[in-house]
Amino acid sequence: MEKIRVIISNRQKQVRVPTGVRMLIRRCCHAVLQLEGFPDPAEISVSFVDNDQIKEMNRQYRDKDSVTDVLSFPMGEEGSYDVNHETGAKILGDIVISIPKAMEQARTYGHTLEREIGYLTAHSMLHLLGYDHEEGGMARVRMREKEERVMRELGLPASGSYAPEE
Repeated sequence: MEKIRVIISNRQKQVRVPTGVRMLIRRCCHAVLQLEGFPDPAEISVSFVDNDQIKEMNRQYRDKDSVTDVLSFPMGEEGSYDVNHETGAKILGDIVISIPKAMEQARTYGHTLEREIGYLTAHSMLHLLGYDHEEGGMARVRMREKEERVMRELGLPASGSYAPEE
């Protein structure tokens, strides 16, 4: 596989990002691209934001006035991507993760923050590559299977179900 550049920025001050999370995100991006057989150099941007910031982005770009855990902004369409002319890398797009929301979900689902951030990264990477789960059905099942495969490969298996613990 070719070189992957993951540009990570922390645009929130509410939560200290744990040591190792940046490396985990890079490993997740790499694992998804490897799983999908993506042959080219790639560039991905990942930003950490707070709940207010992601709510505003969700409202602005998706017309949904609510906090969400992650947003994906693909730069390609049907396998065609813009190219960074300095590096030759295909620009896959942007991932925006709400760290406070990820912490809340990790508690709700009974797993670590690292597992939640890894999952959100894998989920968004699949969106950047054209996967969509909004319609449900088999597309949703295939996407979930790929997400969980990446999590297992990274040593972050599911801690159980995605139903909140009582």
